[in-house]
Amino acid sequence: MNPTTEQLNAPAGWLVTGAGGMLGQDVLARLADAGERATALDRAALDLTDAAAVRRALERHRPAVVVNCAAWTAVDDAETREAEALAVNGDGPARLADACARTGAVLLHVSTDYVFAGDATAPYAEDAPTAPRSAYGRTKLAGERAVLNTLPDRGYVVRTAWLYGTGGANFVRTMIRLEGQREKLDVVDDQRGQPTWSADLAGLLLALGRGALAGTAPPGVYHGTSSGETTWYGLTREIFRLLGADPDRVHPTTSEAFVRPAPRPAYSVLGHDRFAAAGVAPLRDWRAALAEAFPRIRRVHEEGDPA
Repeated sequence: MNPTTEQLNAPAGWLVTGAGGMLGQDVLARLADAGERATALDRAALDLTDAAAVRRALERHRPAVVVNCAAWTAVDDAETREAEALAVNGDGPARLADACARTGAVLLHVSTDYVFAGDATAPYAEDAPTAPRSAYGRTKLAGERAVLNTLPDRGYVVRTAWLYGTGGANFVRTMIRLEGQREKLDVVDDQRGQPTWSADLAGLLLALGRGALAGTAPPGVYHGTSSGETTWYGLTREIFRLLGADPDRVHPTTSEAFVRPAPRPAYSVLGHDRFAAAGVAPLRDWRAALAEAFPRIRRVHEEGDPA
């Protein structure tokens, strides 16, 4: 039997924006391992600030699921260039959501802990009040709202934090480099969060997207961070231990010793209760993930890919 016109035009496969970034690369790898067909669009292939280009991309590829890994992530630069950051982090997801509404695609949009004030003392629930204290946080919150408002039945916001991996600059790779350069390291011990391996988050996005297509994962906000919590100081001590270096070379300090243009959340621990409703297991403990990721990250460092 020949397919109908409706069947020929039905969305199929996955489309990943920001495909050249650390998370985008890991999402593509997970999709490939799972046998999913995927289209990879990096910044050069798709500019989210170009509404016509976004619309054409979705009309051409007709994905069933779009994973938006594209973002303005220069947190400090956003303080003086908020309009530019908003064009990517706020208007970009809005354009993707509009295009998904036209084509029937599910949208998984990656967001951040920076949408919260960072002054809590218990993990932030998915429906906790947002109150960003930085330009970056404000622009990311604008993107969240656009996705949820435009796609109430097919929009998913996945907040993550303290992300690290092999495909880009991040805290873990920087600490590996600094261990070889400095006898002593002063590291902030008054910011708490959940170090999260980008490959683990990619697996979570795959599971959530499949759940969305199967109708088992309700749309809305999810938190994609590792279980457990630590500080940057605690994370660095663990990195030194995995390197075989003396963790006592790492010394605790306060955020006041490293003043930056954008305020950092003092508390970035996120709760994961909504995954139970979706039938998806939350991510594992951050130590277990780091132990598995570490040999790969160290190998990239030793082979000379700069962090």
